[in-house]
Amino acid sequence: MKNIHATDIKGQFNIGIVVSRFNVEITDKLLTGAVTRLKELDFSDDQVTIAWVPGAVEIPLLAKRMAESKKYDAIVCLGAVIQGETRHFDYVCEQVSNGCQKVALDSDVPVIFGVLTTNDAEQAHERVGGSHGHKGREAIDTAFEMVSVLRQIES
Repeated sequence: MKNIHATDIKGQFNIGIVVSRFNVEITDKLLTGAVTRLKELDFSDDQVTIAWVPGAVEIPLLAKRMAESKKYDAIVCLGAVIQGETRHFDYVCEQVSNGCQKVALDSDVPVIFGVLTTNDAEQAHERVGGSHGHKGREAIDTAFEMVSVLRQIES
């Protein structure tokens, strides 16, 4: 019986990161955590491309273009959608989550959903180094694991 799980990846891989500028006080912390984690995993600057977009809804299109370029083994999407007084929150969350999933399934490139969808700013802050961990760091770990597992299946 073959048991496939994440292992060390020799030579690392190239990673694209898409970051939303909307709620930048949160997304900047997501990115900082992600970059810190990449450094801990010995990624070099030339293995990482960071691209900023205006808001969360724009994330899937840039993720798609990155996937189509065939330059990246994984794409991490970082954003923060915080509930407001209208239903706009619901539409944005649905669009960005479905869009990211579609890119992954259509391209066979792991697209990691590191977009916070919280009821308020306090909950978002708790997910960038507070009591709920750091979702930017976790997104990098997820990308690392997915690339490792996929490479084992392909070999």
